[in-house]
Amino acid sequence: TLHRANFCFLTLGTAWVYIYNSTDRIVANCHKLPQQHFSKRLLSMEEIGESLTRIAQLLKQINPSIHLVITISPVRHIKDGFLENQVSKSQLFSALYPLITSGYYTYFPAYELLLDELRDYRFYANDMVHPSEMAINYIWERLVASYIDTATQMDMKQAESIQKALLHRPFNPDTEKHQQFLIQLQQKMEVFTMKYPHIKF
Repeated sequence: TLHRANFCFLTLGTAWVYIYNSTDRIVANCHKLPQQHFSKRLLSMEEIGESLTRIAQLLKQINPSIHLVITISPVRHIKDGFLENQVSKSQLFSALYPLITSGYYTYFPAYELLLDELRDYRFYANDMVHPSEMAINYIWERLVASYIDTATQMDMKQAESIQKALLHRPFNPDTEKHQQFLIQLQQKMEVFTMKYPHIKF
């Protein structure tokens, strides 16, 4: 929960919002109403900054020691239009900069990693908008290296190893070799859950 979390990651996707015309309020979804009930507009840098400042304040009230990390999604919102997507991302960056320099948030460059380091088409999915699995893994590895200590990284690898072992399907489950494999796997799980009792395999 947020009360015990060390980190909170917040990813921004777009500065475009939809307004429900009857109330003049921003909505999260269309509520299955016709499009003519809504208007689209770009949030100002001030609006974005005020909202993010308020989020940071509320999170700190819940957990004063929580570390707030913000990212901008590298996924382009091309349904808004190519130019509109660029304007939106620029608006987010401009609003974020004062919050990062003032210490409200730290910044993880997921956007830059995909667009600047992974510029080849193989790093994009078939829709040429979303990152490919290879790109996701690359960005994840950079995030882990930035925010997770070495000991925890070792535990993560151990948990991954156990998960892979649980998915293993032997040709002959009755062999002595497989029974020994199951005993060793059970021992690994017991040792791991003693350290992390909240994790269930």
